[in-house]
Amino acid sequence: MSQFDIVLVRFLLASLASVAAGLTVWALCLLLRRLLPALAMQRTGWLLAQLTVVAAFAVTLVPQQQRIRLLPPVDIEAVDAAVTRYIEPARPAAVMAVPAPPADAAGNTKSSWLAALALCWFAAYVAGLGWHTARLWRAQRLLRQLAASGSPAPIGDNGVPVIEVDAAVPPMLLGLSRPRLLIPRHLRAFDPAQQRLIVEHELTHWRRRDVHWMLAGVLLQTLLWFNPFMRLLRASLLWAQELGCDRDVLRGRPAQERKAYAAALVAQLKLQCLPVGTALAFGGVSVETVKARVALIRTPASAAHGARVRLAAVAALVATGFGSYALQPALAWQGAATPAGVLHCLALADAATGQPLLRQGQCDARVTPASTFNIAVSLMGYDSGILQDEHAPRLPFREGYPAWNASWRASTDPTEWIHNSNLWYAQQVATQVGVPAFQRYLDRFGYGNRDTTGDAGADNGWRLSWVNSSLRISADEQVAFLRRLVNRDLGLSAKTYDMTSRLLKIRTLANGWDVYGKTGTGSPVGPDGKDDRAHAYGWFVGWAVKGNRTVVFAHLNQDQQEQADAAGPRAREALLRVLPAQLDAL
Repeated sequence: MSQFDIVLVRFLLASLASVAAGLTVWALCLLLRRLLPALAMQRTGWLLAQLTVVAAFAVTLVPQQQRIRLLPPVDIEAVDAAVTRYIEPARPAAVMAVPAPPADAAGNTKSSWLAALALCWFAAYVAGLGWHTARLWRAQRLLRQLAASGSPAPIGDNGVPVIEVDAAVPPMLLGLSRPRLLIPRHLRAFDPAQQRLIVEHELTHWRRRDVHWMLAGVLLQTLLWFNPFMRLLRASLLWAQELGCDRDVLRGRPAQERKAYAAALVAQLKLQCLPVGTALAFGGVSVETVKARVALIRTPASAAHGARVRLAAVAALVATGFGSYALQPALAWQGAATPAGVLHCLALADAATGQPLLRQGQCDARVTPASTFNIAVSLMGYDSGILQDEHAPRLPFREGYPAWNASWRASTDPTEWIHNSNLWYAQQVATQVGVPAFQRYLDRFGYGNRDTTGDAGADNGWRLSWVNSSLRISADEQVAFLRRLVNRDLGLSAKTYDMTSRLLKIRTLANGWDVYGKTGTGSPVGPDGKDDRAHAYGWFVGWAVKGNRTVVFAHLNQDQQEQADAAGPRAREALLRVLPAQLDAL
């Protein structure tokens, strides 16, 4: 499955996640409204409810840090593989294959039902979004035309232009920066006191900035037009705005004026015939909401606990939003946290032309570079003058440095660093390079995803981003990076290329090829936030030279169960056993 297909699948799952979040949020709001009836009058809760649903949609779209997930990751490729057939890419019969996982976990997708479904849904979403946007634009155009057909109303100056129109519409407020109040001509038949209250209602909307709140609700509903709960939440937001205006307009008024106001609501609902969805209208949302508004006008709800209601609503929605994020299954994205045994790649390419000579397996899957990143650190160190030659500088080991291997607890020079994959030595070089230059080098190298943020909230990017953390790279990207290295196309000094090559020399094969390379051992991050060593990644990347011919290679294997020895050296030895035959067959 291509990266574009994965993006489409992620969009499909994000859409489903938003519907699930909408159901949860709507049920929570109904419960809170029953326990705290005053919640219905609070705009904040309903708009935050819509934002929570949109957030659930958004967090599924973006790659997430696996260390803070509560559910195990879902591998998109593995789901697709369960219902589709894979075919082995063609290769010359004389070329020997490196031992790999079962055939159904490697190769290319012959057909992808999941990708096809995701593409169909994306096309439907775009069409639906276009239709709803056009509908919104038509409604706005209709209201503008209606306002243009009217004339100034004989009502006192209220700071907002009042336009009288000959149409059976409710009084409504239009415009974000230049408000206009539209009132129907039939309003002249109302009692003058009722007219004043109606106008005051709409002006209160403007003072409360309800037009802006309404626009936010409209835009959020349009964005997730397919989600029925967004429509319900927006209707509740409009209802809360009307209730809030009723409360503010009638605060402190006598019972006679309250009765007249309620009668105006009912009378207006009987007279209007044009539905309004993009403006704030005095007539209310529906017959049911008008009934509820009249009941609250007769028996006002106490607003003494409004702050507590807002706090309860915000706290519940924040908890729901965080739960949606934490309980959202993290999706495998470019090789992140892939299930056991599904990752294998062997890629060889001609260094001069870039022509692929062999490509088996999932070579576009990104995983941690682990110690293969020492190649990049070596280039940084020599180019910056921090590293001098094969044996200088020799740095002393200090307590507190990583000491996962016994060989690390000793003074170390560049040769020993590369040979022993010494993490603390690489960290000391990276520290002297400095964070800004470190990032600039990665950008110049085009190294993987170039993400040096490290673990979420840990501020350890310069020390650990390349060890089972944020920095990831695929075998294809390793090959591209190594091609630029051997072609001396990274904008570095000649000494940098020469010294790095000396450190990486492995051996000369029996058929005369000189092999340079670096191993790496890493792990996916499990659902508990810990490294899953039972499914370790083993890297061996580098190049082979014979005469005027240079071939770059990247070999990646993933374990299916925990092994006593490191996965990187095993990947190296597996490839070196068959590499002479591979190279001779090219």
